[in-house]
Amino acid sequence: MLLKDFYKLKSLDKTAEGKYTACITINAAHDVFKGHFPGNPVTPGVCMMQIIKELTQQVANTPLTMKSASNVKFMALINPEVTPELKLELEIAGLDGEEIKVKNTTCFNDTVALKLSCNYSRN
Repeated sequence: MLLKDFYKLKSLDKTAEGKYTACITINAAHDVFKGHFPGNPVTPGVCMMQIIKELTQQVANTPLTMKSASNVKFMALINPEVTPELKLELEIAGLDGEEIKVKNTTCFNDTVALKLSCNYSRN
């Protein structure tokens, strides 16, 4: 985990071939929220992208490097004091190859907060 204690993985389940669902809880008391933003915490988009990478690494059981990201859409602010529980749906292709492709949708309650597609390579 790049940011120690930033989030807690509650579950990571394979739901179908190449599809996974993760449930996490963001730590609203983490130091990153002291600066992003004081009195109105917002989960940084780059932190969400790192979480997706870390979950993909766990599924692939190998370190990864992001090669590209496309269709990155931050659709709602994630305030960890209001909605710390997030559900991430990952569609992962290429686990047997050198390039791994991921499509992600991140939600809290019924709200889509983030959608993105990433390409990773094995380190």
